[in-house]
Amino acid sequence: MTRQLFSTGSSYEPLIGCSRAVRSGNLLTISATAPLATDGKTTAAADAYGQAKRCLAIIADVIARAGFSLDDVVKTRVYFKSHADWEQIAEAHGEVFSTIRPASAFIQVVGFANPEWHLEIEAECHRSTGD
Repeated sequence: MTRQLFSTGSSYEPLIGCSRAVRSGNLLTISATAPLATDGKTTAAADAYGQAKRCLAIIADVIARAGFSLDDVVKTRVYFKSHADWEQIAEAHGEVFSTIRPASAFIQVVGFANPEWHLEIEAECHRSTGD
């Protein structure tokens, strides 16, 4: 099996020493994804829903680039810092995954590398057949 690395060009990837996603055969693992715009700035700084939508868009993009689809998502982990935001984040998550229904965890944390971030989202994909 060939291991493939996928990047979004985030300055955090080389700093931390990670990839946005790693594919190994039928498995795709997506790192905790922050709400970063293409210019590296935080998207929707005061809006947990908007940040969740941005994280999910980044995840959807890397899933497609890796040759998977959202239907292949089997697990998500949502890390959020304020209990007051969880329903907005859950709404955005549900808009993407309401029919796919992956296993999921919503985990409240103390904070993130950037204090403007309300959340980060991870995902795992698996296909029963592969290339």
